[in-house]
Parts: sequence; C-alpha cells; structure tokens
Amino acid sequence: MMKIIIGLFTGIILGLPVFAQSYAGTEVPTDFQDKSTVKIVKEFGVLLDSANMHGVILVFDAMNNTLFTNDFEASKQGHLPASTFKIANSVIGLESGVVDSDTSIFRWDGSPRRLSAWEKDLSLREAFQVSCVPCYQQLAHKIGYSRMHDWLDKLHYGRMVFDSTQTDVFWLEGGSRISPIEQIDFLQRLYEGKLPVSEKTILLMKQLMLLEKHDHWQLSGKTGWAIRNENNTGWFVGYLENTRGVYYFAVLIQPETAFNMELFPIMRKAITMKALEQMRLFDE
Repeated sequence: MMKIIIGLFTGIILGLPVFAQSYAGTEVPTDFQDKSTVKIVKEFGVLLDSANMHGVILVFDAMNNTLFTNDFEASKQGHLPASTFKIANSVIGLESGVVDSDTSIFRWDGSPRRLSAWEKDLSLREAFQVSCVPCYQQLAHKIGYSRMHDWLDKLHYGRMVFDSTQTDVFWLEGGSRISPIEQIDFLQRLYEGKLPVSEKTILLMKQLMLLEKHDHWQLSGKTGWAIRNENNTGWFVGYLENTRGVYYFAVLIQPETAFNMELFPIMRKAITMKALEQMRLFDE
C-alpha cells in the first residue's frame, strides 16, 4: 500500500440573525509550542514546491519533544478545520450521549447528496470513514448549541466561532480557526488520555481513526477540505505509531493556480506519506 501511494505521488509530481446566541472559543496556547525543539526541514518545502502546493508540513516527535516543519510561523496560523472536525465532533457526540457506539446509525432521508456513498443509512464508523458531511451535520444539530460550545471549551479545540443558527456548519464556513500546531496538540491529548473524556471514547476514537496497519507501523488520521472564497485548503491530521513511538502530524496544503484539482483529494495523504518516508518513520 505504501509503495502504491508513494508511486502515485511521484507520478503526480511529474506529470447570522440578531437574536441568535453566539460563541467564540478562547485561544489556548499548546503545552509544547514554546517548549519543544523546532527543526526546520528544507526538504518539506521542496516536497510542497514539487507538488505545486504551498502550505505546512508539521510532524511532532513526542518521544524527543521535537517539532519538524518547513515553516514554524505558518504552523501557528489558523484555518477552517473542515472535516478534520469530525474527530472532535465524534468525541462530543459520544460523550454527550447523542451516539453511544460506532454502530449508531445516521438515517438517510432519501434526498440527493453530493456523494453516492452518503446516500444510504450509515453507522458512525462508516460515516467517519466516508467523511459524510450530512451525517455529521445531523450529529452536531442533535448535540445542540449549548452542549457543543460547552464541550469545545472543555476540549480546548482551536478557536471555533458560531451562533445558535450555525451549530451544524461552523467548521465548514465562517470564522472558526484551528492551526496545524493546535491540531497536533489536540491529537496528542486525545491519544494520551488527557482529554476530559472516558476511556471508552478514547479507545473508540483510536479505532475509528485507524487507516492502515502493518507489521512495524500503523497510521491513523482524518482528512479535510475547506473551500473559502474559491480558495482550497486541504488537511491531513493524525499520528503514526511505529516500533520507536508515536509521531503526530498535521499537513495543510493549498494548491497553486495551475494545479489540477482532480488530483487534490489524494495529494493530502500522498504528501504526508512522502514526508514521513523522508523521516524514515516506516523503517523497522
């Protein structure tokens, strides 16, 4: 699988109402932002340039408390979380009791949806895997404004901005922002059990996020894609576990004008995998 992704990557390189309640999260500095060693990796910048992209590749080596990136200042700049918010949304849904397991069902009402994969009843696990936007909008609507902003405060998840009419769209549009470094901070706290949530939720989230499992490493994460003022922003956030430990990553890419957008969805993961390969994290 790894060789297929890298080969594909190489081929690509070559070829609001007045009455509404409102909420704005408080910016919370990450624990490691000012305490970690930061190493600038020029190869990450070359990788993005060769892919006709600009953006940030950020990898955190938790064992050695070291951040690797092409642009540390850019890693602190916020962007819409898009579908990476499905991680936090799932946590909140589970902890608030709106869903009780990965088999909880989102019913399809029969109306047309953007992707055919969304046009059926889906379990929480299936909805996460196919990134079903309407399913997670349904989840957010059931969570409701009050519980959503209370849980976002507890989780210290970026800086989400929304009112009571935007509970099911605020991660896709508007003023909500989360930075790559905040993404990693949230993922690390989730993985290490430092969020105010149950062990059951943590275990279930690790299962939901698992993408690939091999003899010496496994990859977990979630992609996202935000379109704002015709500008595209792609995310891939998650962590790699290998025989040496855990490496968290947050990759944010934005295509240059001439980029073929049909290739954009696969580039988020392809660029990430290439960066992790450059760090030799797939080696035994």
